Amino acid sequence: MSGQKAYDPSKVLAPGATIGMLGGGQLGRMLALAGRAMGYRFATLDPTPDSPCGQVADKQITAAYHDVGAARELAAIADVITYEFENVDVEVTSLLMKESYVPQGSSLLYTTQHRLREKRAIEAAGVKVAPYAEIKSAEELREAAERFGVPCVLKTATGGYDGKGQWVLRSQGEVQEAYDTLSKAGTELVLEQFIHFDKEISVIAVRSPRGEVKTFPPAENEHVNNILHLSIVPARAPEQVLKEAQRMAERIAEELDVIGLIAVEMFLTKEGELFVNELAPRPHNSGHYTMEACQTSQFEQHVRAICNLPLGGTELLTPVVMANVLGEHVKPLLDWIVKPESEQVAAGVTAKVHLYGKSEAKRGRKMGHVNILAPTTEAACRWIDASNIWESKK
Repeated sequence: MSGQKAYDPSKVLAPGATIGMLGGGQLGRMLALAGRAMGYRFATLDPTPDSPCGQVADKQITAAYHDVGAARELAAIADVITYEFENVDVEVTSLLMKESYVPQGSSLLYTTQHRLREKRAIEAAGVKVAPYAEIKSAEELREAAERFGVPCVLKTATGGYDGKGQWVLRSQGEVQEAYDTLSKAGTELVLEQFIHFDKEISVIAVRSPRGEVKTFPPAENEHVNNILHLSIVPARAPEQVLKEAQRMAERIAEELDVIGLIAVEMFLTKEGELFVNELAPRPHNSGHYTMEACQTSQFEQHVRAICNLPLGGTELLTPVVMANVLGEHVKPLLDWIVKPESEQVAAGVTAKVHLYGKSEAKRGRKMGHVNILAPTTEAACRWIDASNIWESKK
């Protein structure tokens, strides 16, 4: 990919400009809601009619992401173009860079869409990742698994999310089956040494064309069935570890020439060592807590960055726990919403509900989230348990 910068450090897009969005999911929806409050207009390109972002945008272009004509239509409308998830078509993004203004560029997309390229870029930035090996055959997998020990994790280089495209290898007897299963994806494979981590930490960093870099407070993440369940902030880790996590995220943002947001997911070991697991160059589920708990939300911050406005403050205003609402949680959440305040569990706790406008509540599908603001994260977690909304999380 070209090393030429896609952004102009002197270009500022004031409110009133139109922001084009590649992707129409919930992240685009929340970006549009934040940007509209600032005075920006939005157009989105997504193949699903009445998409979550399309519901709140000024215009939705309903077309496939690889549709060049639709991409050009978006370019004609928009003053600046961004994306809400990283698996958008890189060639279309490159085309838009020629016909519109895409300050994030396509180089970072090219890197983060592929686990091997991503790991090499992180290492080049001077940040640690778990030991890994490219796998091209079952024999290479067998040798690498012997070297790393089991358990270890085999992943597809592209396309995996929420636990998909992964196989936790627990014995040498699984090697052939794991290789045969994941190699069907038609992409390279990577084996990662299993990190026996104490916590998963994520940091949202942001960088603007003018070179300003900021990070949000690290979140401590808990998953159920490979899907994020809770983000706890402040994360329950020593202060020096959290500062190091922010420093690592800042370094990645600067070294990878990021514009806008980048989420940096890390493993924290019992010994206090941090390893970067993966990157996401966009708003992130673990950053939803910022919507009420920080001076500036991740969504407003992304708009500020791509439009080259001064970045907002990132200070934490209150302890918070973000809980994802999956399809199976929607009915108990709606039942809770209509209860009298006296029955809504625990004085001193405020629960802020965000639903994404998706038409069908399927089990395991992200339908919304709740930010629980409380005097302590322990109080917020007690509220989650007492509400009974997430009884069916397992």
